[in-house]
Amino acid sequence: MWPLGHAAIGYLCYSTLVRTREASPPDGLAVVVLLFGSQFPDLVDKPLAWYLGVLPTGRTLAHSLLVLGPLVVAVYLFTARRSRPECGVAFGVGALSHVFVDALPVLWGGTDPSFLLWPLVAVEPYGNGAPTITALFLESLGDPYFLSEFVFAGIALVVWRQDGYPGIGVVSRLFAGRKVR
Repeated sequence: MWPLGHAAIGYLCYSTLVRTREASPPDGLAVVVLLFGSQFPDLVDKPLAWYLGVLPTGRTLAHSLLVLGPLVVAVYLFTARRSRPECGVAFGVGALSHVFVDALPVLWGGTDPSFLLWPLVAVEPYGNGAPTITALFLESLGDPYFLSEFVFAGIALVVWRQDGYPGIGVVSRLFAGRKVR
């Protein structure tokens, strides 16, 4: 899945969780953390595999539940100590939804879920070197799974609007150089 899809699925999961638990929209800072968490596995694995060649594929280290699980717990504990446990939950929802959505194509034979337990379970390294973003994009164009990302993004935008656009204020304060609360 591409970044837009990961962000949309992560937001839908997190907004549903928060509204179910608290009957209120998500906190702005938590939404920014959620968006970072929804991209985190790719921000770690893709550069390490594609450009530095230290990982066998772009879905290994940060996509592995053996690494990501303890990291999510550590982030939660860190944020809870700073009186922002919702940020730890948001990071966890974003990062975990990312890897589960990446594994989803296993249901129709589209991917190998071995990356979820890497390094205990080996993954098949790239045969002809790392793929290019352009090649991946062109390969994805006719894939219904890729096209579904736009549907999820549209739904997420509607939900985000209903939630009052949480996160916009945080980002605007960051760009204005003011303290984020």
